[in-house]
Amino acid sequence: MKRAIFALMLAVPLAASPVLAQSRSTFVFTAIPDQDETRLVQRFTRVADLLRKKLGVDVKYLPVKSYPATVTAFVNSQVQLAWFGGFTGVQARSRVQDSEAIAQGAEDVNFKSFLIANAKTELRPSKELPKGIAGKTFTFGSRSSTSGRLMPEFFIRKEFGKGPDEIFARVGFSGDHSRTIQLVQSGAYEVGVLDYTVWGLEDKAGKVDHSKVKVIWESPTYPDYQWTVRGDVDTIFGTGFKEKLRAALLSIDDPEIMSQFGRSKFIPAKNSDYAPIAEVGKVTKLLN
Repeated sequence: MKRAIFALMLAVPLAASPVLAQSRSTFVFTAIPDQDETRLVQRFTRVADLLRKKLGVDVKYLPVKSYPATVTAFVNSQVQLAWFGGFTGVQARSRVQDSEAIAQGAEDVNFKSFLIANAKTELRPSKELPKGIAGKTFTFGSRSSTSGRLMPEFFIRKEFGKGPDEIFARVGFSGDHSRTIQLVQSGAYEVGVLDYTVWGLEDKAGKVDHSKVKVIWESPTYPDYQWTVRGDVDTIFGTGFKEKLRAALLSIDDPEIMSQFGRSKFIPAKNSDYAPIAEVGKVTKLLN
């Protein structure tokens, strides 16, 4: 029954749904749906509980069904805070005046992607982007993913001098990093690319069969995930609320929450940290 209600909520466009309307006395946040839905709900429900105690206001986590829906919810002021990837954060801040990246994982300063291959391809781990991936079937994650699409496509174009559709036999988009592992492990796609922290989380959960799928390349590093807040939160919740929120996020030290993020801790972030992502977005023509 709960699954049916949840599916119905997500079937209604965010911008028009009265079900999702929130009181301005409630602080609402969301996150990109980058991996297994159950894991995300568990993680962010814990974050909501923690923020509720630290901020002294009601706090709700709003799940969404896609990366673009996360940006839409932020732009339409349906949420005041979002856990974005590097690219979705750049997209959102470019459309919402005075919005600000305020915290990131320590690992997000130097993030990376893993290129994985089904064992039947016989592709071997390499320090360089393997030329042998050409001609194989290939899946990215979400179309708006930094680690599952934007940066990998940039590196692939740089190495081969042409786009993915010209390199691979077939190109797909799994939608999230967990699904990318499943598709490559099953052989539905021969090669895929994903967030290295999700690989670690799925491996720890026993969902990676190393006899069927392996990491064959680690990308150069780049800045990625961050917490981004709207610029009008002080107007809505009172002067100093943004700084109180920043402090609350930076103070999170619950080992279970941080392990669910695949991060050691949160550290300060600022918009300029993501300038390289904006530049790559323009070069690849993925950022309008």
